[in-house]
Amino acid sequence: MASLALRAIEKSFGPVKVLHGIDLDVADGELVVFVGPSGCGKSTLLRIVAGLESASGGEVRIDGERVDDMPAADRRLAMVFQSYALYPHMTVYQNLSFGLENARMKRAEIDARVQRAARMLQIEGLLQRKPRQLSGGQRQRVAIGRAITRDPRIFLFDEPLSNLDAELRVQMRVELARLHAELRATMIYVTHDQVEAMTMADKIVVLRDGRLEQVGRPLDLYNRPVNRFVAGFIGSPRMNFLAGRIAGLERGTLAVDVDGLPSTALALAPAPAPDARDLAIGAAVTLGVRPEHLDLDPKGTQGWPLVVEVVEHLGGTSQIHGRLPDGARLAVTVAGQTALAPGARVGALPRPGLLHAFVASPGEAALAIPGASA
Repeated sequence: MASLALRAIEKSFGPVKVLHGIDLDVADGELVVFVGPSGCGKSTLLRIVAGLESASGGEVRIDGERVDDMPAADRRLAMVFQSYALYPHMTVYQNLSFGLENARMKRAEIDARVQRAARMLQIEGLLQRKPRQLSGGQRQRVAIGRAITRDPRIFLFDEPLSNLDAELRVQMRVELARLHAELRATMIYVTHDQVEAMTMADKIVVLRDGRLEQVGRPLDLYNRPVNRFVAGFIGSPRMNFLAGRIAGLERGTLAVDVDGLPSTALALAPAPAPDARDLAIGAAVTLGVRPEHLDLDPKGTQGWPLVVEVVEHLGGTSQIHGRLPDGARLAVTVAGQTALAPGARVGALPRPGLLHAFVASPGEAALAIPGASA
């Protein structure tokens, strides 16, 4: 396996710049997920690593060796695409062995690699079938197996599960995580699905408009997002955002009044951002609270007054969607099942120490982080 270093990577298509100075280190054996909305540059960045696109500036290094001018075929990387890209006229065995035969590998070594990949992916019984005889999940296993047989330095996955139905995506997520643990391989995985990122990654790279927003372990991004974009992108259901104003800044706390709510100010621990020192009382901020960090008072005598509009019954959990007095929407996740119905008036109580605040300015940086009691 191998490590990867990206230094000041830029990419332009004509006058349009799509990557803006990307710096990133991927350790040997790490599973790193690139995540972000469509058009953020994650697939372009992956293609630059693969050698399928050339960077407009910067360096790509694999195990310390600069590979910018090295052809894709010589980088010893393996890529798995959203489309399976299998040869329809070949059997599964032939699809797995084709690249090795072109490399003039000995027949015994080819067979050993194919059988090993088939065992790992549990497709031994499919080796004599052709792609048209396979399900979508089986075809994706074959595509992954073709990458395994090449024994690459780095595995590259470009939204490989997007064509699968929900149940198969969950199953394949688990199998890919197991495969990573078994191979101890360096893997870079591109997805727009933050659930895939949270459940699979050693490290998540969040991109927006060709820039890195935050890099870190999944729970670090969940617990301590650096800005409103990351806070809203990581977590499902997404974080609630409420308009508020600074009511106090003293003794290491930030007090926020939420517009339209007859509640006292909420005390939050300020993040170590220089913006915090310059903000004035009355300045606009955004308060963030995750649906799972709200409790409900069914009698509506405590907390933020909420009128229930929609209840989603998921069996193990229930999603409550409602409106606050100023018309702002609020989602609440409760454990188990609920008898609440549309029209009910309840109270939403934010849990102390689990609130976020973001400065209302370009970038919407985190002004406060969880950690203080309300």
